[in-house]
Amino acid sequence: MAFKTFRPAGAAAATVLLVLGVVVSTDTTTGDTSDATAAAADAYTTSLAAKTVITTPAASPSVGALFGGDEHFCSGSVVHSAAGDVVLTAAHCVNDGDGTGNYEGLTFAPGYHDGIAPYGMWAVTVAAVPDGWASGGDPDLDFAFLTVRQDGTSASVESLTGANTLGTDRGFPNLITLTGYPDEADAPTVCQGVTSRSGTYQQRVACPGFPDGTSGGPWVTDVDAATGDGTVIGVIGGYQYGGDSPDVSYSSYFDSDVRDLYESVTG
Repeated sequence: MAFKTFRPAGAAAATVLLVLGVVVSTDTTTGDTSDATAAAADAYTTSLAAKTVITTPAASPSVGALFGGDEHFCSGSVVHSAAGDVVLTAAHCVNDGDGTGNYEGLTFAPGYHDGIAPYGMWAVTVAAVPDGWASGGDPDLDFAFLTVRQDGTSASVESLTGANTLGTDRGFPNLITLTGYPDEADAPTVCQGVTSRSGTYQQRVACPGFPDGTSGGPWVTDVDAATGDGTVIGVIGGYQYGGDSPDVSYSSYFDSDVRDLYESVTG
């Protein structure tokens, strides 16, 4: 069992940057971030909270829970597209990464809370994952785009909930809002934190309270206070399927690979 999700039932030179008050020292040969760098980002997040410099917003209705049958097991978010029918999540939420194919019978409930799906349940009709994930479970490619529809409505999910814009190659660090649905909760957990680099194609953030079920939850920067939406630059996943601690989460780094997959879905 991966820590932040479970399968649904039935289915050498150093570069120093100073951004947002965090000094980030990156090994440009390996791409690794030192423990001191990660600790600096974590300390900065803590100091922000302590000083009440930032206020964690309520969850955007574009973020929701991914269901397999009657239980939610992962998280996802609507991402802007011309058709308004695309949801972003982690690849391991929809595919084992062992060549056996995608899970079936999944639904998405945007804005889910207290057992209520205020915008209804949206059936996943297509799940697109990178080839490197589908064939070998590459943790650097742990993201997926879902196409969703709802019977009986001509409206798109995006027209009802709003959406994040896909962002790529945003570098490090970034102040993000992280949202996900723990398995044992019927409301999302929301946290603000500062990302740091964790390997060439991985990023991490220290945010408490993100256990099983939060995989696929979006990492959103440049958040609009009025809508709660912004630019999504990651999802909980990647290294250790998102991390083996509820207090630290990981994501594959969003670069041209995620952009290419998105364009294959949106045309």
